[in-house]
Amino acid sequence: MLGERIKRVGKRTSHQVDLVSDLGFGKFLNLLHSSSPGGIISLGVGEPDFTTPWHICEAALDALKKGLTGYTPSVGFVELRCAVAEDIKNRYGVRYDPETEIMITVGSSQAMDLALRTILEPGDEVIIPDPYYVCYPPCITLAHGIPITAPTSYENEFKLEAAQVEAKITDRTKAILFGYPANPTGTEMSRADFEEIASIVTKYKLLVISDEIYGRLTYGVEHICFPSIPGMKECSMLLAGFSKTYAMTGWRLGYAAGPADLIAAMSKIHQHTMLSPSSMAQMAAIKALKDGESDVKQMVDEYDQRRRAITQGLNKMGLTCHETKGAFYVFPSVEVTGMTSEKFTESLLSEEKVVVIPGNLFGERGEGFVRCSYATAMSDIEEALKRMGRFVERYRNITTP
Repeated sequence: MLGERIKRVGKRTSHQVDLVSDLGFGKFLNLLHSSSPGGIISLGVGEPDFTTPWHICEAALDALKKGLTGYTPSVGFVELRCAVAEDIKNRYGVRYDPETEIMITVGSSQAMDLALRTILEPGDEVIIPDPYYVCYPPCITLAHGIPITAPTSYENEFKLEAAQVEAKITDRTKAILFGYPANPTGTEMSRADFEEIASIVTKYKLLVISDEIYGRLTYGVEHICFPSIPGMKECSMLLAGFSKTYAMTGWRLGYAAGPADLIAAMSKIHQHTMLSPSSMAQMAAIKALKDGESDVKQMVDEYDQRRRAITQGLNKMGLTCHETKGAFYVFPSVEVTGMTSEKFTESLLSEEKVVVIPGNLFGERGEGFVRCSYATAMSDIEEALKRMGRFVERYRNITTP
């Protein structure tokens, strides 16, 4: 017994941490930093290339001048919660009580962590689409859950299908976690798509965590908020934030909207861990919701131009991809080169100094694809397409009979 204790105590990390792998980007970041920095173009970063609009920054500066530098209510300023509730109601027709059904978090990533830790017992299963955002499986694992992947397909634009979800349900299934518009695929779901998922949720009495951080970045389609599907508000948690919409990634501010009992439980964890979000960031967010609409439109219009340019360019050279409907990613196939996702990524960086992310990092169904972000200047996108075109032509000639 003592020997077992010594063995256990001698291990410095927990079992849950051991189950979690690194993001997977480390290898490619090492390649990037080991390369000569001159002339590298990155299509790899999933972050707006715009700076936060200045009038939003000024709201934070004004808060500093007024000495608003202390703790805030744990769930965030009521003024911000009311603004979030009003925004959700106006856009999606879903009403949340800002007093009991909304909390402000340190980024939407914290909201997801809190939601998972709130609902999961050890061994509970959470179904996620494959490909998935890289943080989904680790966050589920750290909450003592088990991530279960439901395959999606290029042929169906990587949409999550109700039949694939139902096929993965067991007596341990507790929830479904998805994000649309999707990272890495740029996929957006229609109301009809969500209604089919909703029927499965109702049939098996599941919970849904809907990551809608890219909800304002859509092109030619209306974003459907999952809780707006009839019957889904009471069994789903809406996660969103300010990072992508208002180019506020470094401000680290998000929110969760959902049933009062779940928000109360999440707030309990929040009080003992993060305590409260930044006071200055919250004042900036209030300004963003109040006066930031023209900024959002300008950014979305620019993303849309880039989206069409990169999609056309990739398809023209043989890296086939859908004209995505949301976020700022395309997910082209590299099959024409005969390379794996990782080989393509490494070779493209080495030979043409263009950074993309291998699709296999986002799940088994991502193998054979790469993620390209168009959150970068049009001039860089155009140059990257020229270099990728040369690269593909070289290897197409080698691999094509």
